Amino acid sequence: MANVRLSNLNKSYPNGFHAVQDVSVEIADGEFVVLVGPSGCGKSTTLRMIAGLEEATSGDIFIGERRVNDVAPGDRDIAMVFQNYALYPHMSVYQNMAFGLKMRRTRRDEIERRVRHAADILSIEPLLDRRPRELSGGQRQRVALGRAIVREPKVFLFDEPLSNLDAKLRVQMRAEIARLHQRLKSTIVYVTHDQVEAMTLGNRIVLMDRGVVQQVDTPMSIYQQPANRFVASFIGSPAMNFLLGTVEGGEFRSNSGDAGQSVAVAVAGDVPSGPATLGVRPEDFVRGNDGVRLAAVSLDVVEHLGHETMVHFELAGEQLVARLPAGVDVAPGQQLPLAIRPGAYHLFAADGRRL
Repeated sequence: MANVRLSNLNKSYPNGFHAVQDVSVEIADGEFVVLVGPSGCGKSTTLRMIAGLEEATSGDIFIGERRVNDVAPGDRDIAMVFQNYALYPHMSVYQNMAFGLKMRRTRRDEIERRVRHAADILSIEPLLDRRPRELSGGQRQRVALGRAIVREPKVFLFDEPLSNLDAKLRVQMRAEIARLHQRLKSTIVYVTHDQVEAMTLGNRIVLMDRGVVQQVDTPMSIYQQPANRFVASFIGSPAMNFLLGTVEGGEFRSNSGDAGQSVAVAVAGDVPSGPATLGVRPEDFVRGNDGVRLAAVSLDVVEHLGHETMVHFELAGEQLVARLPAGVDVAPGQQLPLAIRPGAYHLFAADGRRL
């Protein structure tokens, strides 16, 4: 295995589009790092530059101690898993997994050992004689994983490998990939737009937007201490609630013109006065008056999800959502007293920076 280091990496296209801007990230040997962000944020372009499928405009890419900017993809000692499986339809599962090794003139007995070992890890031994058309989507993705494993590369690269699977299979394959990482102790760089995959798989997350890295940290640190409003809005489902307002004299007050709907929160004395946004996670609203007391709200929509209840309401001119315990006795149109847990809020400046 090996570490991966990206230093001031940039990618610009002839039309002037700057897809990746000064990305600098260090990925430790054996670490599972997830690049996540909305479509077009530059995460897949960054991965393809690591793989050698895209040429970097500037900056450096190191795999281990070797600078690989000018190294051909096949010589970078990486293995890539794509979202469309990319299996040869006329070959059996065994032949698909063995193909890359044959191209490298690996000994026949070594090919047999590696393919059998990978098939055992992924529990696909009974499938080795089948063709891809005879497999389910989940089985095809296991074969694609197996083809990467037999390479025994220094780094695994995953480009949205679960996006073509249904919801149930995605959950199963997430667990398979997590177990695979624990077993192989491999270095993995994984691209997804799915925040659930990012939160559950990564040792660290690299969150990108418009080609720029917004925050690099552990999943829980990003969730609990988002660096800016974009990060706060992207990570979390349902998304964080936001109230526009102003900080003055050590207090945030919402912009709502209705005095009965106004929200006032005492903030730290060093927070500068001026326009600001208050962010509250759905789970940080509680029934009753403990914490920052709010006006009673009228519920618009109630979603009973079995393990939890989501309630939607308007407050201070904004549509908000709160996560309440399962089985709570509430209904649309009901007036509900709510409060914000003590200290369970986030404050952002007008430009989105965390305050």
